[in-house]
This record gives sequence, structure tokens and C-alpha cells, in this order.
Amino acid sequence: MNMHAARAAFGFDTLKRILGISVLSIRWDEATALLSRLVAERRFTKVSFLNAHNANLAYSDPVFAEALEDFLVLPDGIGVDIAAKLLYGAPFPDNLNGTDFVPAFLQASTRPLTVALLGATRVNAEAASVKLSALAVQHKFVVIHDGYFSSAEEPAIVERIARLRPDVLLVAMGVPRQELWIARHIDAGHCTLPIAVGALLDFLSGTVPRAPLWMRRLRLEWLFRLWIEPGRLWRRYVVGNPLFLWRVLKQKLSLGPRPAEARS
Repeated sequence: MNMHAARAAFGFDTLKRILGISVLSIRWDEATALLSRLVAERRFTKVSFLNAHNANLAYSDPVFAEALEDFLVLPDGIGVDIAAKLLYGAPFPDNLNGTDFVPAFLQASTRPLTVALLGATRVNAEAASVKLSALAVQHKFVVIHDGYFSSAEEPAIVERIARLRPDVLLVAMGVPRQELWIARHIDAGHCTLPIAVGALLDFLSGTVPRAPLWMRRLRLEWLFRLWIEPGRLWRRYVVGNPLFLWRVLKQKLSLGPRPAEARS
């Protein structure tokens, strides 16, 4: 089930297109209920999140952008909120960043689920599994493999997922590799809800620290991450954030707000 099918099936009628990517404009509780219902009804749905960095990558990579058309995409971060405000006159109802939303969704899901983890290092994936098991004791968590596998190892990994057939598959390989890997290898025969989760397993393991709560509340987590990993992230934030806003302004100037497009 892609974005448009989920919207039609469950009555969520508002999409906002950010640099060509359709993002579901939905409240936190609605998103939790939607994903729970998709799992309960075994409706295969690929899930991802759009932030300024992902949007920049999709803008420059048509293969990635095309793959995202078949995902249910949720809003992540202050960048897409600013974009929504500029283009549609209002931000997204809630910030559904995967680092907070995915664990909360699993905690809220009362029906016991099998959740598979794929990606990060083996140590971090195992530590994340332990953390998730404590947060959501009703579920079974299984580490499939780390994210550093060769193409020769890939068939066995895909086969293991198919044998397990988890309700939820958390894929943590970084953008856009994780989305492209899901698009190319995972279908309804493997799991119900594959979710591209970026650095979630690293955060859950404690290897990568989260910003203090006050910074998260001020929507400044990106600044904390830049301070922690300047060598890796300076281009993403120092160059990428202004570039993203420039591209959004170009979209606004060329297309206008076009509120009708949000419901197309």
C-alpha cells in the first residue's frame, strides 16, 4: 500500500508535497493508529520519513524520488515544517521524527508483534533490541543482520526475513540506501510494515547521544548532532539546510501555495 492507497483506505485526505515528495499531514495519535491498523489488517506498506536532508537527496536523485512515491512518508523535523508553512500556510500537525515516533508506536501497539531489526553494527543492533524489548515488552524483537553485508550475503538475509515474516521490519542503513533496499528486496511476502529508520538503532543503543530534551523541544536537535559529528554532518546541515530552503522558495515562486495540490 502506497501513500495514496493508505489515504483512500483510511480517510486521511491531506498530503503536502515538499520538493515533489508527498508527505502525510497527520497528528501523532492518528499516525500511531494508522500504522497499528495497517499491521492488524496485514496491509503491506513501506514507511519512511522526510526531513530537509532526505528532501535534498530526492531532489537530486530521481531514482530515490521515484522509490519514495511508493512509501507512506511522514514529516520529520523543523525543516519540512518551515517548508509546509511557506507552501501551505501551516506546518505539519506534529513532528513525527522516526527516532521518537517508532519506539512510541511500538509501545502503543498492544497486539503482540514480531519486530525484526536490520542495519547498524551488530553490537548496536543487539543493544537496540534489548532497549526496545524493555520499552515494549509485549513484542518479540529479532536482529536479522548488521547493515554491513555484501551483495553475496544479501539473498540469505532476504530469505531469513521471509522465513520469519515479521510484522514490522526496521531497516537502519542510512538514506537513501535503506529506502532503495526496501524497494528492491522487500514485498508482502517478507513482512507487513518495513520502516526506514536511519540512525534509530544507533540512538537506541546509546552509541550516538540524543540532544538534551530542551534542545529537542526547541527543534534544535540538528544543531546538537552537528556539534557532536561536525566532520560527517557539516555538509548536511551547514550547506544542506540553506539549500533546502532555497529550493522550497523556488517551489513557492514557481507553483505558489496551491492548496488544492495537497488534496490531489
